[in-house]
Amino acid sequence: MSTAQATNATKKPAKRLNFFTDLIKRLFKEKVMGVIGLVLVVLLFFVGIFAPLLSPEKSTTTTSAWNIAHQESRFLAPFTNSKFILGTDQLGRDVFSRLIYGARLSMYVAVVATSMQIVLSLVIGVACAYFGGWFDLIIQRFVDAWICFPYLVILITIMSIVGPGVVQIVVVLGVSSGIGGSRFMRSLVFGIRENQYIYASQAVGARSGHIMWRHILPNIMPVVIIIFSGSMGGMILAEASLSFLGLGIPAPFPSWGGMINDGRTYMLLAPGLIFWPGVALTLVVFGINMFGDALRDLLDPRLRGGLGSYRLDKGEAIAKKLRAQLEAAKPRLEQDIAGLNKK
Repeated sequence: MSTAQATNATKKPAKRLNFFTDLIKRLFKEKVMGVIGLVLVVLLFFVGIFAPLLSPEKSTTTTSAWNIAHQESRFLAPFTNSKFILGTDQLGRDVFSRLIYGARLSMYVAVVATSMQIVLSLVIGVACAYFGGWFDLIIQRFVDAWICFPYLVILITIMSIVGPGVVQIVVVLGVSSGIGGSRFMRSLVFGIRENQYIYASQAVGARSGHIMWRHILPNIMPVVIIIFSGSMGGMILAEASLSFLGLGIPAPFPSWGGMINDGRTYMLLAPGLIFWPGVALTLVVFGINMFGDALRDLLDPRLRGGLGSYRLDKGEAIAKKLRAQLEAAKPRLEQDIAGLNKK
């Protein structure tokens, strides 16, 4: 055995990175906007979790005595008072503190409502695609009727009936989005259920629940993660829209949409009342969307290494390799064509 062969034989195989470790490494290496989105998402969760510690004011509720005591501190401009960094509103409440507690509400609504949406979409979509037949026919006709109506109209109608509230808006957002999203989950399962390993599991007597849990769900989980990350921004926007219309989070809970609605009356006197909630809402939704797009590019195998992942250098390398292969095969093809012509 030569020295080179002995050296190769003694080499230890490279340690394979964990899935999430590899994902984070590729995210920081390939997706700059995705990293910015991740930072904004982490900042939202950090502010939401530690809101009582970060907020200068420990409570967002007011009383009549509190309003009288804070009459002189109403409509303070931003950066003019060390106690109120972003100024105060029409009741003398600290805008910065309300933004922080609004981040907590946005985080809660986004996580819980999106989780409810994903679970409901999976239950309906996987069951319809796997069982098919009359069950799929009946459920999908209901889904067809549901998605015929504009999403915001459905939300406004249901919230007008059940009334504003944190629990109500979370349930309404989760259920309404889950019913509509089940159609996409159903299409994902249709592409998997015809694989041979599904038929093999059925042949050995595996139960339907076991097949869906062990074989179907793991194969669609990357797409589910992408949908989860992308849907959080929509949930925050939907909650802000309903709160702006007075149908979402009721006062005195500080919602970014509600803060914009309250500041609309005093827009010329104190523009910061709508500016700062609008900036917070824009940055958070932007960060979630950028992070979701980066996850889509990294997890979708159709977008890895090609033009879909915005890596033009890789696309050019693939094209160059294909051209070299065609040039190498050209003489042989010419010989074959010449031989056919002689015959």
